[in-house]
Amino acid sequence: MRLFFHKLTNWEYWPSEIVYFPINFLWAFYALRTKTIFFFNTSNPTMRNGGFFMESKKEIYDLIPQKYYPKTEFIKEKTAFEEVLIAKENSNISFPFIVKPDIGLRGSAVKKIKSVAELENYNNHANFDYLVQDLIPFPNEVGIFYVRFPNQEKGKITGIVAKEFLIVTGDGKSTIKELIKQNPRFEMQLTTLEKEYKNKLNEVLPKEEKLNLVPFGNHCRGSKFVDASYLISDKLTDVINEMCLQIDGFYFGRLDIMYNSIAELETGKNFQVVEINGAASEPTHIYDPKHSIFFAWKELARHITYMYKISIENNKKGIPFLTNKQGMYQYRLHLEQNKKICNF
Repeated sequence: MRLFFHKLTNWEYWPSEIVYFPINFLWAFYALRTKTIFFFNTSNPTMRNGGFFMESKKEIYDLIPQKYYPKTEFIKEKTAFEEVLIAKENSNISFPFIVKPDIGLRGSAVKKIKSVAELENYNNHANFDYLVQDLIPFPNEVGIFYVRFPNQEKGKITGIVAKEFLIVTGDGKSTIKELIKQNPRFEMQLTTLEKEYKNKLNEVLPKEEKLNLVPFGNHCRGSKFVDASYLISDKLTDVINEMCLQIDGFYFGRLDIMYNSIAELETGKNFQVVEINGAASEPTHIYDPKHSIFFAWKELARHITYMYKISIENNKKGIPFLTNKQGMYQYRLHLEQNKKICNF
C-alpha cells in the first residue's frame, strides 16, 4: 500500500495512457493536417520511421562519427556463441560491458555482462538482435534534447535531464535488500533486482561503500530524473550542434550522453553518446519530481509541435510521409518486438 500511494501521488509513475491523454488531441490535430497519424517519419529522414518505432540502434550508430560513441558490435539473433565471442574479441571489447536489444524498449533487457557465462546465458535466451557495447568510463549521464529545423545551420537545446543512478550506500549493518527498501523509488525495482542479483542482495554492504545496481540512467529501471536545463549554455550548444551537424538527417531527438564533468563537456572533451533517440524521444526533464503534470503537458506539447513543424519542412523537400497502411504495418512489427523483449 505504501508503494501504491507513492505511485498515486507522484505522477511520474502514472501510466502513459493517462499522462498523454490530453496530448493525443494535439497529435490528432496534426494528423488531420498531414492526413496521416505517422507524419513523424520525416522528422529524421535517415532513421527508420523517424526514430519513433522499429528503429535500429546499430543503424543510428552508423550515422554518428565513431569518435562520439563506444565500441559496438551487432549480434544477429541465433548467432552461435563461438561467433559472438570472436566478434567481441575482434572489437577489443573487454569485461564488463553492456548488452542491449538492437530495437529496444525503455531499457528492458539491457544488462551489464561481467563474465563469459553471463554472455552465453544472454545469447541463449535472446530471441532478438542485440548489441555488445564497451562500457563508457565516465561517471555522469545527461539527456540533451536537440532541435534543428532543416533550413537552419544551428540547432538549439530545448531541455536537459540529469540522471541519478540506482545507487545504495552501505551502513555496515543493513543488507543490500534492506537498503533498497529504504527508498520507494528503488523498492519498486526489487523484483527485477532479485532476479538479477539473487543472493547477493542478502549481503551487508560495508559502511559508506556505494553499489550501483543499475549502471545506466533509465527511469523505468529506477533512475531519478532531475531537470538540469539550467546547464544550457552557448558553449554546450555549440558542442552539441557541431556533433549533430555531422549526423546526416538528424533534426529532432534526445542524445543520452555520459561525461566526466560539465566543464569538460562544454569544451567537447571526455564524453560519449550512449544512444540517440529520434521522434519517440520524450523531453525527460519533465519527470523531475518537482514538476507538475501541467508542466509536463506544456513541454510535451511544445516538443511535439517542433516535431510536426520539422516533419512538414522535410515533407515539402520531397520526403514522403508514411501512409496509414505503412505505419500500421510498422506498428504491428513494433508490438511483436515489444512482446519478445517483455518475455525475455
